[in-house]
Order: sequence, then structure tokens, then C-alpha cells
Amino acid sequence: MEVMDTTITTATALVSNHCHHSASTTTTTTITTTAAAAVAAAVLEQLKQRRRSSLVPPKWEDSVRVVGMSECREAALALAHAFAGDEYVQYLVDPDAGSPSSAEDKWKLHVNCMVYCVSAHCLKGLATTIGPDYDSVALWLPPGRDLDGWWTLFRSGMWKLNFQLSAEGKKRYYEEILPLLHDTKAAVLGDRDADAWYLVYLGTKPNSQGRGYAKRLLEDMIQRADVENRPIYLESSALSNNAYYAKFGFEVKRDIYLKRGQAPVRLSIMVREPRPMQLLAACEAAYPRSAGGAPSSLSSTSSSPSLPASSSTPTSTFSSSSLSSLGDKPSFSLPEMDSGGTKRKGVWWQEENGDEE
Repeated sequence: MEVMDTTITTATALVSNHCHHSASTTTTTTITTTAAAAVAAAVLEQLKQRRRSSLVPPKWEDSVRVVGMSECREAALALAHAFAGDEYVQYLVDPDAGSPSSAEDKWKLHVNCMVYCVSAHCLKGLATTIGPDYDSVALWLPPGRDLDGWWTLFRSGMWKLNFQLSAEGKKRYYEEILPLLHDTKAAVLGDRDADAWYLVYLGTKPNSQGRGYAKRLLEDMIQRADVENRPIYLESSALSNNAYYAKFGFEVKRDIYLKRGQAPVRLSIMVREPRPMQLLAACEAAYPRSAGGAPSSLSSTSSSPSLPASSSTPTSTFSSSSLSSLGDKPSFSLPEMDSGGTKRKGVWWQEENGDEE
């Protein structure tokens, strides 16, 4: 971007210089203006060539896509930078006051934790991202999915935490965090504990904030949750985020505290209730009905799209986890993807042109 701005600035200066020295006669002005226009056209063509030569898919800039296992480290690094100053993360990674561990060792542990978490969600949950360089990443656990299986723990690398966390870190994670988050989710959602989408992590890299990336990731899932008539559950580790989530309909249900440190760390439990009628109103606005009652832009013989199968089993995760999988209801079936991880089926998963599969 800096190279492009410099090129444009140089071209502008060149045009200005030509015009300044050509003000003496009409003929000179005409010739100079023509030359300046040719220079500007050449610069614009050069910029177009540079954009076309980029290997980054253009649609990555504004399209939500699914993260695959081969992309786990890139997505994890984005989350690591987004949560580098988060109190909850520091509570887990840096629990010992006066620890001899270096800052580099703590950063490596932080990144490893994120890699394990993203990998687990790629295997059994859902990881989505947006932006040309994994600028914003969201980790979701759908209804009916959990991360408790030994194969998931093995493949994701989460088993390594037992050997990488400090003695105090293991106590905080296994004896305090996991039980507290599991019990709180069950208490807040009650009978709907097995029927909610669970936002585990949502983070945007510091140099990518302010571009609406997180909003796109949230709205993408909110649309699906409304179609399925399901609530969305999350834990917010920063009070500044509560107001942001409130804009999307989330409400604070209670605050919980992690108390093994010198100062308690607050987590705000937030839930967004489904709004199917709001979604219906939006659909009716987009597809107004004709005199016959059917949407004017759709054929009267078109069939209704099939919704994803329903689900229901409590879920678990690195940052918010249930300790065991309960119940015996059928598990949720996630939409299918192609090898590129961008083609998805169903009402919520749509191609770039907006048509359903």
C-alpha cells in the first residue's frame, strides 16, 4: 500500500510540475496536459497490473471463509496477536509472579495454546476468518459438538498443555477454569445448554482493527443462529467488549471471576437470543411478495431450502469447556466444503453470488 501511495504521489507531483511550467502559452499547455494525462494513465495501468499480479484471492478481503487444518498456525498467530494483552490469557500463560520464564518463552506458549485451540475447532468445531491475511478469526462450537474425544485431543496437540503449562497454570486450567466455565454455561442456558452456538474466540489483529472484519464474522453466524432459532453464548474477558457485543443483541447474564491470581479476572457471560421474526422481516424486505402471495423474485414452484440438521450435546473448548460429553442425541452435521475451504452448502453457507447451492 505504501508503494502504491508513493507512486500516486509521484505521478501527481509530475502532473503538477508539468502544468506549472506550461502556463506561458496555450500550445505548451495543451501539449503538457496531454503528456500529463498519458503519465497518469500509465501509472493507473501499472497499479492495475500490480493488483492483478497478487496471488491473494480478491474475495478474501470481504468474504467469510472456513479455516482448514493446513491454515491453523496462520489463524492461531492472528488470535495470538489479538489476545496478547488479554487478562484471561495472561492469567493462564503467566500465572507465576516472578517466574524465571522469559518473555519469549511465554509468547511461544501463548501461540502454542492458540494453535492447539484452532486445530481442535477445525477438527470438531468451526473456525472462520476474513481478510487477506487472517485479519480476524472466530472459533465456534456448534450444538452437538465437543472437543473431549481423545483423538481430537491428540491430533490438535491439546494434550501437550499438561506438559507445557506451569504447575500453577495447570491448576488454574484443569481445576478452576474448566469446571467453572462448564458449570456456568449449564446454569445460564439450562435446558438449552445443548442447543446453543458457542463463540469461543473472536479476535482481530491490532493492525486490522476498525475495518469491520469482526462484525462480518459475527453477522455471518447470527444469520445462521436466527435461521435455526438458537441462542449464541460467549464469555467476554474485557468490559470494553461488552458494549460492542450488545450492539448485536447480546445481553450480560452474569459475571464470574477467576480467583487464583493476585487480582480476580472477570469474565462476563453474554447470550444473544434468536430473532427469527427479525430475519423474516429482512427476507420479506429483500423479496417482496407479489399479488399472488409468493415472493415476486422466486418461482411459485420453487422448493424451500433445507436447513441443517439439528443437534444437541454440550460442548467443550480450550478457553471454555465442558469436562465430559453428556446426552445421546444425534450430533450436529456441519455443512460440507470443497478442498479450498470456501464452498459451503445450505441456507447460511452461500457462494459469492449469493445463490444457494
